[in-house]
Amino acid sequence: MPSGPVASGQEPPHGPAGHPGEPGPTGPGASGPAAPGAYGAPGAPGGEPTTQLPAYGGGGGWGAQQPPYGGGGGGNGWGAPDGQPPRRRNGGLVAAVLVAALVAGGVGGGIGFWAAGRDDRSSTTVSASGDAGALNRKPTSVAGIAQKALPSVVTIEAQGATGEGGTGTGFVYDKQGHILTNNHVVASAADGGKLTATFSDGKKYAAEVVGRAQGYDVAVIKLKNAAGAKLTPLPLGKSSEVQVGDATIAIGAPFGLSGTVTTGIISAKDRPVASSDGGGSSASYMSALQTDASINPGNSGGPLMDAAGNVIGINSAIQSAGNGGMGGEGEQSGSIGLGFAIPIDQARRVAQDLIRTGQPVYPQIGVQVSMKDTGNGATIAETGNGGSDSVTPNGPADRAGLRPGDTITKLDDTVIDSGPTLISEIWQHKPGDKITLTFQRAGKEHTADVTLGQRTGDK
Repeated sequence: MPSGPVASGQEPPHGPAGHPGEPGPTGPGASGPAAPGAYGAPGAPGGEPTTQLPAYGGGGGWGAQQPPYGGGGGGNGWGAPDGQPPRRRNGGLVAAVLVAALVAGGVGGGIGFWAAGRDDRSSTTVSASGDAGALNRKPTSVAGIAQKALPSVVTIEAQGATGEGGTGTGFVYDKQGHILTNNHVVASAADGGKLTATFSDGKKYAAEVVGRAQGYDVAVIKLKNAAGAKLTPLPLGKSSEVQVGDATIAIGAPFGLSGTVTTGIISAKDRPVASSDGGGSSASYMSALQTDASINPGNSGGPLMDAAGNVIGINSAIQSAGNGGMGGEGEQSGSIGLGFAIPIDQARRVAQDLIRTGQPVYPQIGVQVSMKDTGNGATIAETGNGGSDSVTPNGPADRAGLRPGDTITKLDDTVIDSGPTLISEIWQHKPGDKITLTFQRAGKEHTADVTLGQRTGDK
C-alpha cells in the first residue's frame, strides 16, 4: 500500500480532482467513458474540477487527491439507526490527505533486501512455525489466528514488461486458486508482465490476472500449475457488522518482509478515502475501515482480520506524515497508525464479478459533480466534460428529476459533504439498489428516489 494514504499501482478512472481549471479524472458512474490518465473531469465553470460519479466503488490509488479524505469517525454507510442524527462524513479531511498505494517498490523493497541478507531482491519468506496447541496458544489468541492464517497469505511479486514492478500481498479466496489482492499490486504486470505468489512455506507459483477493478482497487489473480495444492481460503467476515474499537490483525509483506503480523483496532469506519498512484495517472475511492495496526508499503492487498480470524477488509492505503508519494527505494513513507482497508463486503462483490466475467461493475447515478471540497455537499456541474451534459440524459438522476446546479447533501441518512464522499457512498451499493437523495435547489430542500444504474469495465 502506498503512504499518505498511499496505494501503489494504477488506479481507477475516478482520479483525484485536478487543480482548478485543469482537467481532472472522471469517475466511474457518469455517462461516457472515463478519461484514461486524466485526474478529474475538466473544470466546471469557475474553475472547479468535476468528476463523473460512479455509482459506488471503492478504490485505492494513491497520490495527492483533492477529495475529502476522512469520513466521520465511526458512522456506518448503511444509515444511522432510528432515533439517531444523520451521520456526517468528514470530507475536509479527505481533501487534505495525500493517499498512496501500499506497494513496496523494486521487488522486495530496500528493507526486505537488507533483512534477507541475500544477493537477489526477492522478498523474505517467513514460515508459520510450530503448532498453536503445542505452543499453548489459544486458537482465538493473536498467535493462534496468525498460525492458522499465515499459510493462506501470499507475497506477490509483480514485474512489468519493461522491468518496473513491486511487492504486495494477497490471500487465498477459494480452493480453485483465486487470490484476492489490490489492483495497484498487480497493475504493472497486467499487460505482458510476470506475477508470482509465494506462500509462507516457500512454495512459489506463477500467476495470471483474472480481472482488475481500478475504481475499487480490487484484483483477482489465479495460481498456475497449482493442481493438487492444498489451498485453504481465509474465512470472510461481514464488514457491515464491524464496530469502532474492534480488534484487528493485519498480515502482509511490509517492505518485502513476508509473513509480518501486526495488531490494532478499528479506529473509524466509513472513512471516505481517495487515493492515487502518486504519478497522477488515476485514482480510486473507498469508504474505508480505518485501523491503527501497523501497515506499510508491501502490505497492500493483504487481509485485515477481526478477533475471530475472519477477513473484514483488504489493506490498501496509509496516511503518510510526508507530503509525497511512495518515492524511490528507501524513501517510502511508513506507518503512522493511519491505515485504510477496503471493506470485505464490497471486495467480495467485486471479486465475484471479476471471477465470473473478468470485468468490474460500477453502480452509477449518471451525473458529473464538482470535486471542490466546500463541506456543503456535492454540486452537479453546470456543464459536463467537453461541453457534454452534466446529467446523463435518461440516466438515473435525470429520471429522478435532478438538474445541473443541484447540490446533493444526503444519500439516505448519510450526510454528503463533497463529491468524493458521494462517490464512496454510491460505491457501497450495487446496480439496481434504490436510494434517496436529498438536494438543495434555489435555496429549497428536495428529495428524490433514485434507482442506481450501472457501468461495466474501467474504460
